[in-house]
Amino acid sequence: MTLPTTAPVTLADRVRADFPILAQSIHGQPLIYFDNAATSQKPRAVLDALTAYYEQDNANVHRGVHTLSARATDAYEAARQKVARLVNAGRPAEIIFTRNATEAINLVAYAWGLTTLQPGDEIILSVMEHHSNLVPWQWVAQRTGARLRFIQLTPEETLDLDHYRSLLNDRTRLVSVVQVSNTLGCINPVAEMAALAHTWGAKVLIDACQSVPHMTVNVQAIDCDWLVASGHKMCGPTGAGFLYGKAEVLRAMPPFLGGGEMIADVYLESSTYANIPQRFEAGTPAIAEAITLGAAVDYLQSLGLDAIHAYEETLVTHLWKRLGEVPGIRRLGPAAPHRAGLVAFTLGDVHPHDLSTLLDEAGIAIRAGHHCTQPLHRILGTQSTARASLYFYNTVVEIDRFIEVLQESVAFFSGVFEEG
Repeated sequence: MTLPTTAPVTLADRVRADFPILAQSIHGQPLIYFDNAATSQKPRAVLDALTAYYEQDNANVHRGVHTLSARATDAYEAARQKVARLVNAGRPAEIIFTRNATEAINLVAYAWGLTTLQPGDEIILSVMEHHSNLVPWQWVAQRTGARLRFIQLTPEETLDLDHYRSLLNDRTRLVSVVQVSNTLGCINPVAEMAALAHTWGAKVLIDACQSVPHMTVNVQAIDCDWLVASGHKMCGPTGAGFLYGKAEVLRAMPPFLGGGEMIADVYLESSTYANIPQRFEAGTPAIAEAITLGAAVDYLQSLGLDAIHAYEETLVTHLWKRLGEVPGIRRLGPAAPHRAGLVAFTLGDVHPHDLSTLLDEAGIAIRAGHHCTQPLHRILGTQSTARASLYFYNTVVEIDRFIEVLQESVAFFSGVFEEG
């Protein structure tokens, strides 16, 4: 007699109930949320942490000796310690809270780039960078006379490491690259890239917005000088991100913003500045958001980043395979499983915005556009793409439903084009 088997319990099975937003319907259909590369959903533990701060501990930090201020300060600094442990920083002071990764990159661009770079110095970026890791360096180059150089793609639409090696020289001062492309889904060899850059005496900045939420990231193993991430992509709130920087590098940088908290002593005509991290956190910080980001870190670590990455590899492998069954589709980036849990694609003559609208009618949320990578899209020969991006609360069943609706959409648009 053969006993009936039951499907193994997946990570998503364990956590779905933690995310109240996923229980809703959109246009009468169960919500399928595949726009996680843009922002992630928030578990109940994170939502509760935000409410608890405002209901119980709301006060300014570092400035009062009363009980509420002490509790708020303790929670704020505890969140810094949690983020430091998450990325394996050498000490909590190496974590600077910012509004988002964009602000963190601009902090480095202004406080280090504008004060350090000179005419003829070179900044190496890649053609797959998010606009947030392009525009600040364009400004720096325009104002300092530094030169921008760009790592190209391989035929497999991954970062060309050989081309990167050819760009490095004794004029290279900075290498600033994304660890995981938000369009191609490729995972770049940032530790090897950092080692190569350091042989030429260059500094290294890593955009980890699409990696920190999905895999173990170890700044000491990478040996980067700076690393940035956004809290809202890792189950945390909007308005909270962070900059990691090596202590000696941060201490050598002047402040980015002037005002309260970032000072040691202020006189009418001059000031001295605080040590890190306060030097770069002028004014009242986003206290509630930082504390809530700490709760998000607790939640992710309770699941395990390695477990999250392994589960997402299973999901994206299934997504990649099923997308390949759709007529006329072009999938961007390397084949699964050697990629992150997102796939950008085009579908013949169907505009991604039209496709996204039709999918939304079925309760499926994807992203359509250039994903803040316009230069990359031009290189790829398209103005925009559709993108399905996954997280650990997504399921194989959702992927199969997505493919079913996608197939129906192909049939619908084929009829429209034929009539036209």
